[in-house]
Amino acid sequence: MDLADTYRRRLRERALDQYGYVTTGDASDLNIPPVELRKLSGRGGLQHLAYGLYRFDDIPFSGRDQYMEAVLRVGRDAYLTHDAVLGLHDLGLVNPRRIRVGTPHRVRSRIPEHVQVVQQHLESRDLTVYEGIPSATVARALVDCRGIVMPERLVDAGREAAARGLLRRSEASRVIATLEATA
Repeated sequence: MDLADTYRRRLRERALDQYGYVTTGDASDLNIPPVELRKLSGRGGLQHLAYGLYRFDDIPFSGRDQYMEAVLRVGRDAYLTHDAVLGLHDLGLVNPRRIRVGTPHRVRSRIPEHVQVVQQHLESRDLTVYEGIPSATVARALVDCRGIVMPERLVDAGREAAARGLLRRSEASRVIATLEATA
């Protein structure tokens, strides 16, 4: 049995759940020495993107890749926040030039210009995972977007999110009322 094939297969299985991306942290979780990522990348089929971040070339791109990559670039405990959450769900007619990624940690690594790091600590009730991507909840993102997105668009986005089941009934009326008060 070829160890490289075993490592590649295990990493690729993880990458399929992460839009083609794997990290050295994923390798450690899978009991694969992180140095093996560099070796596999040298053999082809696995592209090195940034420190500790790789992508399998043969996994097709989708409309969600950029969000997953942004979160993985920022690091552990990172999540989409503000208008990036709305963009992920096609709410509020937002198309942010920069993907906002929240983290409770200070980020020292080089981050591309299309990613904006927001250092903040959210309570666990304000965090979730949408389509495999760590994220602030839609409710939290709508409220956080006041002053970033036009108030009328936020109210419409809140109503649409409620209709699509992205807001719990218990929070939908509260969030929409908060947004209408600032409109």
